Amino acid sequence: MDLSVVVPTYNEAPNVAELVRRVAAVLQGVEAEIIFVDDSNDDTPDVIRHVASGAPLPVRLVHRDDPVGGLGGAVVEGYRVAASDRCLVMDGDLQHPPEKIPEMLERLDRGDVDVVVASRYSGGGSAAGLADASRVLVSRGSTLVTRAMFPLRLRDVTDPMTGFFLVDRRQIDLETLQPRGFKILLEILARLRLRVAEVPFDFGDRFAGDSKASLRQGVHFLGQLAALRFGKMSRFAVIGGIGAVVNVAIVWLLTMLGLNYVVAAVVAAEVTIVGNFLLIERFVFPDLIGQASGVWSRFAKSFGFNNAEALVRIPIMALLVETGHASAAIATALTLAVAFVLRFVFHALVVYAPRDTAPQRTEPYPARSGGRQG
Repeated sequence: MDLSVVVPTYNEAPNVAELVRRVAAVLQGVEAEIIFVDDSNDDTPDVIRHVASGAPLPVRLVHRDDPVGGLGGAVVEGYRVAASDRCLVMDGDLQHPPEKIPEMLERLDRGDVDVVVASRYSGGGSAAGLADASRVLVSRGSTLVTRAMFPLRLRDVTDPMTGFFLVDRRQIDLETLQPRGFKILLEILARLRLRVAEVPFDFGDRFAGDSKASLRQGVHFLGQLAALRFGKMSRFAVIGGIGAVVNVAIVWLLTMLGLNYVVAAVVAAEVTIVGNFLLIERFVFPDLIGQASGVWSRFAKSFGFNNAEALVRIPIMALLVETGHASAAIATALTLAVAFVLRFVFHALVVYAPRDTAPQRTEPYPARSGGRQG
């Protein structure tokens, strides 16, 4: 078998026939199969069986009565039963265009990467199929935070949140994965050292049915992020918390001594900016220092960003005090909480970004002995 297309589904009955038709059309001449791993509670399994009976390529159904691990668990289950080591994952709603599959196959077949990611945010890609501006904003923001939490593993990945990707199963130890949500690519890339290439694609509109995006999925995603990268961000948070306490204490002390609260906030900001930089150098990003720019360059970036952030934050704090009648200490604490996320993203993606180096020639992995061959 040349390719196994793994499609996790949940109540996607109206999309099944069209998905199979379009996948079969672009894979003529390729020995391929489609595996639906289905967690539905509607008639989707019956529709899959009916479509499979007349499909021009093998269509298999794995229906899970007791789903474990959400969508990510469904993908892993599909990997386990796939007849090919080349496994492509795509959603069942046709927002991932099957017409991109041949390009993804060609890229993997060059032999120098383990994963081909279809990206909405690289080259000529587009996220136009997202429902509205708020979802676009959430998608962009969560992508930035995710890349900030894994700056080395995701250095060359613009869209780690996509559900459309092709992987060589032989390079994945399925036992190391702990799927707990719907961002299985992030789980794979964060836990395993894999070589990645991207191809751009246009994220389209749903063919039929309703979006499964929900607040609950958002909570699961945050839990997944925390489980994957709790250490670095938690240390940044602790240092940020210490800096915030010191900042608030300095503001309180100086205002008690009669200094204007805006001047006190400026003094407190400068003291904590320098102190926080020294602490995150030592306790948060020591593993990235060797590949990042020099210490004075790092300090200049950190100092410049934090001062720019303070120039925005302090007027907002003043607005809260003057018009919102909040105390100076409370206004400082609230604005610092918002600034924390922005600071972490900037430091991970900019201050400690690896220096550009000359590209190195990557040799293909030798084929592993044993295992199922595609």
